[in-house]
Amino acid sequence: MTDPAAALREILGPKGWLSGHDAEPYQRDWLNRHGVAPLGVARPADTSEVASVVKVCREAGLAVVPQGGNTGLCGGAVTEQQNAVIVSLSRMTAIGKPDLDSGSIAVEAGVVLAALHEALEPHSLMFPMHLGAEGSARIGGLIGTNAGGSQAFRFGMMQDLVLGLEVVTPDGAIWDGMRAVQKDNAGYQLRKLFCGAEGTLGIVTRAVLRLYPTPRQQAGALLVMPDFAAAVSFGAFLRAEAGEFLTGLEFFCDLGLELALKHLPDLSYQLETRGDVYLLVELASGSQRVPLDEILGSALEWGMEQGLVLDGALATSGARRAQFWRLREEQPEGQRLEGDQLKHDISVPPGAIARFIEAGAKVCDDILPGVRINPFGHLGDGNIHYNLSPPEGRADFDGKAGQFAEALSALATEMGGSFAAEHGLGRAKIAMADRNRGPVERELMARLKGALDPKGTMNPGVLVRPPQ
Repeated sequence: MTDPAAALREILGPKGWLSGHDAEPYQRDWLNRHGVAPLGVARPADTSEVASVVKVCREAGLAVVPQGGNTGLCGGAVTEQQNAVIVSLSRMTAIGKPDLDSGSIAVEAGVVLAALHEALEPHSLMFPMHLGAEGSARIGGLIGTNAGGSQAFRFGMMQDLVLGLEVVTPDGAIWDGMRAVQKDNAGYQLRKLFCGAEGTLGIVTRAVLRLYPTPRQQAGALLVMPDFAAAVSFGAFLRAEAGEFLTGLEFFCDLGLELALKHLPDLSYQLETRGDVYLLVELASGSQRVPLDEILGSALEWGMEQGLVLDGALATSGARRAQFWRLREEQPEGQRLEGDQLKHDISVPPGAIARFIEAGAKVCDDILPGVRINPFGHLGDGNIHYNLSPPEGRADFDGKAGQFAEALSALATEMGGSFAAEHGLGRAKIAMADRNRGPVERELMARLKGALDPKGTMNPGVLVRPPQ
């Protein structure tokens, strides 16, 4: 093909093909660490146009890089080669009518998560995924990275919320797996294969998502804990005491709180006591007859009697709950405004959180004495956002970012966890995966990639190494 750009422009029209200056907003990742200028950005309006784009690129030998909201932290939605086309799903934003009886909805891959939440409100239904980037993250990208969020321990990761998919395969064929059923054992679980594949096996264009009734009652609390061991113990008690109602179980540390309060003046902390660790707890129920406040209040009293809780406050209103949640959700922003930072996305078995944080602190201080550690995240599923700031008075990490990443990844692996909990591998963590996962596992992934994408055109350089 002599001019693939002209062919793509003809297929997509002036709104659907961007190049030069118009393509610049799409070419760098969210952390501004990866990405070069592609041949152009394709913005198809429907699945047939996606398939046509993939066929043109395949014939021309161009790489295809699917992109949702480009909110990922591992560089998986941009390209590092110029003979590539970024396929943005931003024009495919149709939201179907929810099936009230079945509890499902069909959406296009470009739908922004917050827009889906808003569309479901009048129907008293919810899609149970919440994360900091929900105002810009798109459904296709969330599927591609198998996103988690704050309610994953209760409702599961994205792969648990996807009932059916429509996917354009690397040869431009369209797989119609838009079946709105939970039980479908007529072969391999293809829909789950594409969840977490980061666009390396095909482009998700539509999805059938599982919905849940909107809670009619909620109760929340902010608790002050003496240490991480106490937080883990109290979390285990809460799961036993209020398991079927427990929808939020988040933690953060005093450094993170201090940085958020320092840099975000509209934040306020209204408890009298400060501690090393804080727990954010939320219960929800579809019944207004369940005494959630009593359950949570009783648990809080027990925690104080056992010395696991130093102080706490119940959320007496929706506004109060939102205030508590902002203290947790603004942790990344507070640390960003403090200056240079390193982000690590770790998971360990929930019972090992305290041990990981204690061992990680020693590992990090050995690498750079005085480094400031800000662990926060999801106590219910063991996901720790283990973020670092330079020591007081320093502007950077003295070139030791790689040492921190390798040491923490090895520690997580040693504890039976993962160095890529919910952000995926992207381009940033392929070498780390090769060192921390066994050769059989990595070889199986490479063989799967080679079988479905033998020409290696779908998001090359992401998740698995291209053949040498």
